[in-house]
Amino acid sequence: MRVVELDKESKKEVLATLQKRRFGGDEEIQKIVDNIVADVRENGDEALIRLTEGLDGVKLTSDTFRVSRAEIEEAYKKVDDALIETIKKATDNIRTYHEKQIRQTFITTREDGVMLGQRITPIERVGVYVPGGRAPLSSSVLMTVVPAKVAGVDKIVMMTPPSKDGSVTPEVLVAADISGCDEIYKIGGAQAIAALAYGTETIPNVYKIVGPGNIFVTLAKKVVFGTVGIDSVAGPSEILVLADETATPEYVACDLLSQAEHDPMSSAVLVTTDKKLAKKVEKLAYEYAAKQARREIIESSLNDWGFIIVAKDMNDAVEMVNDIASEHLEILTKDNFEVMTRIRNAGAIFLGEYSCESLGDYFAGPDHVLPTCGTARFSSPLSVDEFIKKTSLISYSKEALEEAHEDIIAFAKAEKLYSHANSIAVRFGKEVTND
Repeated sequence: MRVVELDKESKKEVLATLQKRRFGGDEEIQKIVDNIVADVRENGDEALIRLTEGLDGVKLTSDTFRVSRAEIEEAYKKVDDALIETIKKATDNIRTYHEKQIRQTFITTREDGVMLGQRITPIERVGVYVPGGRAPLSSSVLMTVVPAKVAGVDKIVMMTPPSKDGSVTPEVLVAADISGCDEIYKIGGAQAIAALAYGTETIPNVYKIVGPGNIFVTLAKKVVFGTVGIDSVAGPSEILVLADETATPEYVACDLLSQAEHDPMSSAVLVTTDKKLAKKVEKLAYEYAAKQARREIIESSLNDWGFIIVAKDMNDAVEMVNDIASEHLEILTKDNFEVMTRIRNAGAIFLGEYSCESLGDYFAGPDHVLPTCGTARFSSPLSVDEFIKKTSLISYSKEALEEAHEDIIAFAKAEKLYSHANSIAVRFGKEVTND
């Protein structure tokens, strides 16, 4: 990890370095993704069969794309009963939290015959992508499927890469079943995103795609955006811990590693006002990393993208935190809630020593699909809002329109849109053609 004293130059350097983690800008990978998406769009199931064998080394047919009920029942037998109960508890927590986000249709009326409102309707079909690779994320199943169910989505279709034997990780299947996923397909990568966007002979197209993935998945989501909606263009995971002299060094070090172990491009950053804490955390981070099964990933992440930033005071520290706009932010200070009120940019904020990031990843209830790479400056966590549409409702009586019609005509004429003006004027025995 690089230890830096915070000043104008070091701030600029840190921010520039962290921004290099963004997905995109790799023309060769983009070409590969473009070709995969085009192939699936044009050739459907045949392309999926060919790509899955070529890229994943798994031979599937159109008849074996979809996970069967028998496979799901078999998965339950392979998962520990205690873990199944934990998944159920986590599902309940996630559902309860997201139910508080439900929006209601509203209508307002006036005595002159005006009715205005907003109608809320769930998206009919949604695709959920769940990564495989280094760590099949059954928790991500819950965090994407449950909000969609709460929103009232009619059909939820999940894509996840198959193992070499053509199976899907049992924990992922159990989580999908418990959370209420409707269909599960053994397809991964950019080809899965293309199948969801355009549909194939076997796989139904959807209207929106959500969920994290690698650079191929992320770039594919960018390609199909417009044909379908997407949640975000996410980058590698990240954590930022904001701490003062009251923080426990062991907790800080372990929490930094909890995100560093995701991927070599994951970022772990400590911003602190205490030099002693900075030195202890740096030492402890590598000591803990040496004992971990994913040591190489962790150390690569820490060496390439890890920073310990020492600020002269909490004001400078908070400013740096807001500039980084991290996906996960832990606040470990003597007055956590006061500091929290000064934070404007973060995907999720964890307050206090017993609210570590791992709690949010699995169990607390708020969604763990969060904005990364500084996009927390303008983006929000995955929520029920991602799975609904808002439709405006407008109804005017003749009397109400007559009261407003001269204003509308004047506005339209000011924009030189005379047919707009005329569509109002004709209702009151007038005609507008030009100035």
